[in-house]
Amino acid sequence: MNDFNILAIGNSFSTDSTHYIHQIAEAGGVEVKVVNLYIGGCPLERHWQNIQADAAAYRYELNGIPTERMISIREALEEENWVFIVPPQPSHDSGLPETYRPYARLVTDYVRNHCPKARLYLQKTWAYEIDSNHPEFSRYHKDQAEMYRRLSEAYEGIARELELPLIPSGDIIQEVRGLPPFRYQEGGRSLCRDGYHMDYLYGRYLLGAAWVEALLQKDIRSIDYLPQTPLVPVEAPDPAALQVIRETVHKICHGGDA
Repeated sequence: MNDFNILAIGNSFSTDSTHYIHQIAEAGGVEVKVVNLYIGGCPLERHWQNIQADAAAYRYELNGIPTERMISIREALEEENWVFIVPPQPSHDSGLPETYRPYARLVTDYVRNHCPKARLYLQKTWAYEIDSNHPEFSRYHKDQAEMYRRLSEAYEGIARELELPLIPSGDIIQEVRGLPPFRYQEGGRSLCRDGYHMDYLYGRYLLGAAWVEALLQKDIRSIDYLPQTPLVPVEAPDPAALQVIRETVHKICHGGDA
């Protein structure tokens, strides 16, 4: 029996976010079922249209592993007594407040009506890498600091409006980018693998750690887990780099400055 069930309704950024949660939590003595509903780059408006059509348009990802199953949001909501549900926002729209309305409230109200006991969170996503070639980076003048500032304002505004807490993933990433060995602008390692998606080891681990700390209230510093993935089978993570991530996750999830 699972101690917690987590449902993310999302896109590729939620795939990054949920990849390691099950394994990290398990290493901390907590059994968690983690499901991500995936459509790449899916905007809030399309999620709402899929809800209205009851469309089985989402690839079902279980504990960080993609499956062949396709499912609707309604089916997923009815599958479990979800403890946590995290609705989406695509990264390229994250700093544009007008893209949240009215769909963020419509989707959130639908989820609340179906799962009134679940605790809903928003994930504050992250700014692209400084040299990202993402076609929508131009919306932010290809400026990481501008994107981070604008998405922070947008997420914090909609979170207040919907009365939802935030998972501070974007804040943690921005803080870690200023710490060795992740000072990419000085020749260090990027947390991104392609300029916007998270690195398979460190970036995805950071996100999983943030969700475990924010949702499950587990002190990530006490969980001795080394991320492993067949996506980069020959690379072993650096324990010192993981410790930088753990300390930053804990600090920011408990009110430290980003």
